[in-house]
Amino acid sequence: MAPRWEDLDVGAAPEPRTVGPLNRTDFVRYQGASGDFNPIHHDEEFAKSAGYPSVFSVGMLQAGILATFATDWLGADNVRTFGVQFREQVWPGDRLVCSGAVIEKVDAQNGSERAVKLELMVERVGGGTAIKGWATFAVPE
Repeated sequence: MAPRWEDLDVGAAPEPRTVGPLNRTDFVRYQGASGDFNPIHHDEEFAKSAGYPSVFSVGMLQAGILATFATDWLGADNVRTFGVQFREQVWPGDRLVCSGAVIEKVDAQNGSERAVKLELMVERVGGGTAIKGWATFAVPE
């Protein structure tokens, strides 16, 4: 059940979620589901010939993991906006930590609905920030 309006002050945040370690099979499964078969994400020789140390994840896999984190917290039916900025590759063996917090509460005005704006992030354990994200969620009465 999604939190209530009264429980969502600026700074409110769910417990961070750790995912992984991710592996090549995770990358290939996502490629199959998305239809993105760029060999840089599954073919070691191809990735190395392009100057990378190994294959790396399709960025939308991390975006999907982050979206799931946010919707598990505030409800999929309540998503109004969701966006991400890809910052760093995710490699085989990486563990990811999803986090987020309310940065603004928007009260209902002129027939609009109450909402919260979020700042979201996916960080690589022992690495940097893979994704920065933002979202707006309606907060039902």
